Amino acid sequence: MDWHITHAVALLGKIPEWLTESRKYLLQWSALDSNCLVISSASAAPSLENIDFSKLQNGSDIRGVAVAGVEGEPVNLTESVTEAIAAAFAAWLLDRKAADGSRGLRVSVGHDSRISAQKLQDAVSRGIASAGLDVVQYGLASTPAMFNSTLTEDEKFLCPVDGSIMITASHLPYNRNGFKFFTNAGGLGKADIRDILERAANIYATFSSENLKTSERATSASIKRVDYMSVYTSDLVKAVRRAAGNIEKPLEGFHIVVDAGNGAGGFFAGKVLEPLGAITSGSQFLEPDGLFPNHIPNPEDKAAMKAITRAVLDNNADLGIIFDTDVDRSAAVDSMGHEFNRNRLIALMSAIVLEEHPGTTIVTDSVTSDGLTSFIEKKLGGKHHRFKRGYKNVIDEAIRLNSVGEESHLAIETSGHGALKENHWLDDGAFLMVKLLNKLASARALGTSGGSKVLTDLVEGLEEPAVAVELRLKIDQNHVDMKGGSFRDYGEAVLKHLENMTNSDPKLQKAPVNYEGVRVSGYGGWFLLRLSLHDPVLPLNIEAPSNEDAVKLGLSVLAAVKEFPALDMSALCKFVHAS
Repeated sequence: MDWHITHAVALLGKIPEWLTESRKYLLQWSALDSNCLVISSASAAPSLENIDFSKLQNGSDIRGVAVAGVEGEPVNLTESVTEAIAAAFAAWLLDRKAADGSRGLRVSVGHDSRISAQKLQDAVSRGIASAGLDVVQYGLASTPAMFNSTLTEDEKFLCPVDGSIMITASHLPYNRNGFKFFTNAGGLGKADIRDILERAANIYATFSSENLKTSERATSASIKRVDYMSVYTSDLVKAVRRAAGNIEKPLEGFHIVVDAGNGAGGFFAGKVLEPLGAITSGSQFLEPDGLFPNHIPNPEDKAAMKAITRAVLDNNADLGIIFDTDVDRSAAVDSMGHEFNRNRLIALMSAIVLEEHPGTTIVTDSVTSDGLTSFIEKKLGGKHHRFKRGYKNVIDEAIRLNSVGEESHLAIETSGHGALKENHWLDDGAFLMVKLLNKLASARALGTSGGSKVLTDLVEGLEEPAVAVELRLKIDQNHVDMKGGSFRDYGEAVLKHLENMTNSDPKLQKAPVNYEGVRVSGYGGWFLLRLSLHDPVLPLNIEAPSNEDAVKLGLSVLAAVKEFPALDMSALCKFVHAS
């Protein structure tokens, strides 16, 4: 692709590793301790020394540094590491799926707009092919499309595939990249990723310059390329047409602008909205650009939301839609510039789903507001099940509830990850937006269309806090108060102490049902202090009806955590004193 070439040229000065490939070195495996999977070699290239495979795990994803040039961030997701990980996924897949005899197992591979995407796609392809599986390359694609390729039945597009790999690091900076893995059962979980990384470390130990060259030669014969995104986008278009009574252009006359943040979501304007009749002029940042020059492709980012809001107002559009880099998250803006993200997006999706499935349970992450609970349960007649942070946690909890007889049709996190039962519990940002388009189209078909007002009206009555902040209290792992313990144990001790202090304060009330951290109501608002899923950090969320009340909640937390000197309280101190 031209954009890959452009940025390769622009970054040659920054990334000499691209010019001196590390595959010529012979690597040896050494286990430095029982908890770390580390590859080292006296003769290895600098970017391959002391690669700790376990540190590449990020929950149910793999993420690492793929491009040099950022100080303090050495490359650990090289082509050789990538090839080993792909081969490990192939081995993992072979253990679980048997070929049907008519063909071998096949794996689809796609990527977002990152500048390292092409070289990692090639390395993934080599790893898959070296294990004897067929490779189907999709090129620029979205994460939801990759999962869908395991479900589509169309031999013309070599579907269904047996497994799928998406090369992405979501909204992280340009130098990062990573992988998400799918089978037709959904995305892989944490235990699966751990298994794959352990296998990858062992495979990596066997690499030599000779067998790497052999895998490179063998790859080309087993690679096929198809335009699967045309299948995926066609299905989205059909879904909107069905909702409008099979009208060919149900969005005719609607002006909808898209902001793809230079990620992989630029297809939505031309491949989904325009075939439905929508006007898309004013859409922005649709071209893939892995340097993300305009704003972070992240619906939670204030600058990103400001950009799409400005585009809506400047173009007098009916609706604005914004995606993250790999399109598994999204948000929207109505014609007046009101945002549908975080709690407001959850409220909107809850209203739509509860119209279709009255009384159903809505599963969210732990940082959603009390106002949202009231809206879902009192206004909409549903049930709000507030669970843990992490989109996979939220989705898995919704699946679990259904398995024990509690009906749930929506699992959605404040970050914009939203999954519907009707869509195989896939967190698909494009499909979430299709649900909004369905409302617009069906309103038009009923003759009640008023632009995006039909959406805005659905969240009427949602109580929103006057003050909402998130502070990050970091744990200094080198502090003497740690006494050689883990940050996780230290963080749990902080939470236990806060809980005990809360129980003795009559002005505060601990949440009767809570799955993560310490959640407390008081002074008309609430706070939640929890331990980060992956980092030595205690995030603190505070929502309150006024600044004064928010400070009172902050002071309650500060009184408890000041007993722990390894905890950096500067952000909290600044908040309570500045406010």
